[in-house]
Amino acid sequence: MKLRQAVVPNCVGQVLEVGSGSGLNFSLYDKDQVDKVWALEPSFGMRRRAMKLERMADAPSIEWLDSTCEQLPLADESVDTILLTYTLCSIGKCDVALGQMLRVLKPRGRLLFCEHGLAPDRGTRRLQRLMNPLWRKLAGGCHLTRQIDALIEGGGFEIQTLERAYTKQLPRFVGYCYWGAATKDQAL
Repeated sequence: MKLRQAVVPNCVGQVLEVGSGSGLNFSLYDKDQVDKVWALEPSFGMRRRAMKLERMADAPSIEWLDSTCEQLPLADESVDTILLTYTLCSIGKCDVALGQMLRVLKPRGRLLFCEHGLAPDRGTRRLQRLMNPLWRKLAGGCHLTRQIDALIEGGGFEIQTLERAYTKQLPRFVGYCYWGAATKDQAL
């Protein structure tokens, strides 16, 4: 939650939250800065839990998208902020999803992210690679071995700020986190 609290309040305008999960981010939005949240969560069970939190949270207007991130039903360049919190690890086709996010993001918009992924030290990476097949089955398709900054940059974004660290609350193999902000890569 500490990393979410550092990232989510930076959202502005029309927001696309990809992978809304159980709605943990809803109460963290700054209602004075956010006009609307397009919430995308393909899991009906998670969406049902999020809708309960939505009613309880002092959140901006939330509209649910009945889609996947590989086929976003939003107009080109219609979103000011895209929010990813612990989502890229479980998207099946990251390249397609990031391409869709790039398409809907306004030219001066930002992609804000808080993700876990591939660790920097050899021992933890070895453990991540060893555990990844079982972990994916147990944790809803979550990949332990995705290098988040490389994925984002490979998707056509330019990272503006990036921080990385192990979280103290989680085991090292799942607790290496990346967080920051990216914009459309102007060189493309």
